[in-house]
Amino acid sequence: MGWNKKTIHDVDIEGKTVLVRADYNVPLEHGKITSNYRISQSLPTLQHLLDRNCKIIICSHLGRPEGKADVQYSLEPVAGELEKLLGKNVDFISETIGDGVVERINKMNSGDVLLLENLRFYKEEESNDDEFVRSLASLAQVFVQDAFGVVHRAHASTDAITRHTESVSGLLLEKEVRAIEKVMEAPERPLVAIIGGAKISDKIDILNKFVEIADI
Repeated sequence: MGWNKKTIHDVDIEGKTVLVRADYNVPLEHGKITSNYRISQSLPTLQHLLDRNCKIIICSHLGRPEGKADVQYSLEPVAGELEKLLGKNVDFISETIGDGVVERINKMNSGDVLLLENLRFYKEEESNDDEFVRSLASLAQVFVQDAFGVVHRAHASTDAITRHTESVSGLLLEKEVRAIEKVMEAPERPLVAIIGGAKISDKIDILNKFVEIADI
């Protein structure tokens, strides 16, 4: 198969405003993040963009707030954790689209980082709404998809957005796809497949594939 998608290495992003779709669906207990693994995995992509003087806007979902604002699913704690890991200021805004977001972005300088509020506070995210995604796409010059855990979903920030702006993959998405391709096409033996998670319907196709190629 081979990787045939454009990544952030393949486009001129110097000094541009970039919208990054990250996967910050982290576990929370009483408003505290109990594992920052998903946040830390986004750092190479963000650092690459910072090294090229980009303005970075980050969007993500968290949990299942059912299309309405719910403070227990706010991404605000993620901004604080990302700030510590990245070693630079990360601003947060309690909106995802709208005039307030545009105004904040217009005040950003090169190298600034802004995290938007939970995409799933808007029902239009999961319905893949075109008008919603036009507003999202208009925030930046380039869209970077780096949320490996949700790219199989037909949501506004994973599907429709690619039809409205220049779109490339981030370094985490590229890394994960290359790892899958290696396992599927040229695995080291013996290959032991361990499948976890609750939603079997999402995994049935890959389970059937592993029945064919796995030793155990």
